[in-house]
Amino acid sequence: MSDDAVRRSIDGVWRIESARLIAGLVRLVKDIGLAEDLAQDALVAALTTWPTSGIPGNPGAWLMQTAKRRAIDEMRRSRTLERKYGMLGYELEQAQDLAPDLDTALDDPIGDDLLRLMFIACHPVLPTDARIALCLRLVGGLTTEEIARGFLTPVSTIQQRIVRAKRTLAEARVPFETPRPDELARRLASVLEVIYLVFNEGYSATAGDDWVRPALCEDALRLGRILAGLAPGEAEVHGLVALMELQSSRLTTRIAKDGTPILLNDQDRSRWDRVLIRRGLAALERAQRLGGSLGPYALQAAIAACHARAKAPVETDWTRISALYDALGQLTPSPVIEINRAVAHAQAFGPAAGLEILDAIRRHPALASYHLFHAVRGDLLAKLGRTDEARREMARAAKLTHNTRERALLLARVENLDDG
Repeated sequence: MSDDAVRRSIDGVWRIESARLIAGLVRLVKDIGLAEDLAQDALVAALTTWPTSGIPGNPGAWLMQTAKRRAIDEMRRSRTLERKYGMLGYELEQAQDLAPDLDTALDDPIGDDLLRLMFIACHPVLPTDARIALCLRLVGGLTTEEIARGFLTPVSTIQQRIVRAKRTLAEARVPFETPRPDELARRLASVLEVIYLVFNEGYSATAGDDWVRPALCEDALRLGRILAGLAPGEAEVHGLVALMELQSSRLTTRIAKDGTPILLNDQDRSRWDRVLIRRGLAALERAQRLGGSLGPYALQAAIAACHARAKAPVETDWTRISALYDALGQLTPSPVIEINRAVAHAQAFGPAAGLEILDAIRRHPALASYHLFHAVRGDLLAKLGRTDEARREMARAAKLTHNTRERALLLARVENLDDG
């Protein structure tokens, strides 16, 4: 095998094993920063050794063994660390003596370890942007450069977020443990929020030249599937996975070959990914069986399922979608949900019904700079024949958006109104 082929294989192994490796090391050393350093040391050792010796049969176990040895060596070299972590070094040595079967040592607690790592990386003590960066770094296995590229953010900014996040967790002395039952719902909601935000940024990019960024959707979906495997009894986890599977089924039809956005009613539904739709519907059914049919993610998944089941736009059950948005609005009220509810009501009961919902929230401060509010309102005004008002709303939406493709789409709609 060539050096390039070995390097690609090592990159693939790292992407798969890094989260498991770091999770296991955090359990042992009780420090995320130290655990990641040890894991990186093991990766460097693999890059040095494997091109000559070949990739071992169980690369994850090899990396874990190497990282453990580095931990012990580091502790022995430093008197300060020997005093501080003397007992820990002894426990590590004992763990190796008692568990010579590295496959068993790695696999036994790994599910719990990985779940704990998710809870730490997405801890509410961290600001949202730091949670996203840390989760993608530790659990998603992405490099700092990949995270920065995905969010169109300078690498130095992402590095600073990760460093500050680790420092905050250390200063807050966040324990490496599964949250207590009274904290579980809040902590799980934080993990789900992070995954959902990553997916949404990929599905509808807020800035830049691309309408969608499929790589971010894939990263979020992978994290969601991992979480569903680690917490199979949590209905909302399956609800979020269902939502992402169903939304992902439409990704390739949301943009033309030249990158131009294609709206839902104009998409070629024969090209929707039926495998992802089946997976999404199955995950939604699991969420409902667990009693999660009224959770916020399951409700959104049920809405996506209505679209997935419609073979043509005219077959869409907009009355049911309206009812689902009504339930979602009562459960988690927000101006963004009201905008979507307005779209659904406009489809089911006419544009005047949708406009009434929008006008009721028109003065909400969060909507002054939110381009989608003005885009949707402009569309409804146009359908009602109020062309001048519609043109102003569309133009304002185009001015407010930071996405190049979306701005071009909105300006084209303004031109169409002018032609009309």
